Amino acid sequence: KAYSVPTDLVSEEPRTGLRPLRHSKLGKSLTQSLWLNNNVLNDLKDFSQVVSQLLEHPENLAWIDLSFNDLTSIDPVLTTFFNLSVLYLHGNSIQRLGEVDKLAVLPRLRSLTLHGNPMEEEKGYRQYVLCTLPRITTFDFSGVTKADRSTAEVWKRMNIKPKKVRVKQNVL
Repeated sequence: KAYSVPTDLVSEEPRTGLRPLRHSKLGKSLTQSLWLNNNVLNDLKDFSQVVSQLLEHPENLAWIDLSFNDLTSIDPVLTTFFNLSVLYLHGNSIQRLGEVDKLAVLPRLRSLTLHGNPMEEEKGYRQYVLCTLPRITTFDFSGVTKADRSTAEVWKRMNIKPKKVRVKQNVL
């Protein structure tokens, strides 16, 4: 069954994995991961509320898999999960490379996937992501090397213009 809106998930039983899913006394899941891949989600409206309904400790969410959906942007709601360390967004419809900027506020983000989105075709795709998210250690399922970081820094110096500081002049 494919879901198009996050609220559809509330009534659904999670798939069973290798380990049994533990529940709190209130019946909420005691997990740090949420796998919503292979659906038809095109936005994350009510995502926070749904996560709060499903998980006992939504603030501990460390892994979100939203791969193979119909997302066209990186919803700012994802930046509210400060313990997020793994985020899979590959195989969506995210157009703009600048969407990655939103993720810079996530202090623990270490693994990110974005391949299979239209943004992947933009010049400097890998370098831009690595410059924007310097703490990433795995990007698109491939380890980030020192050489990758050096290349990204050189790319940044050549392609990202520093913001001009406008000085107000006193008019007499």
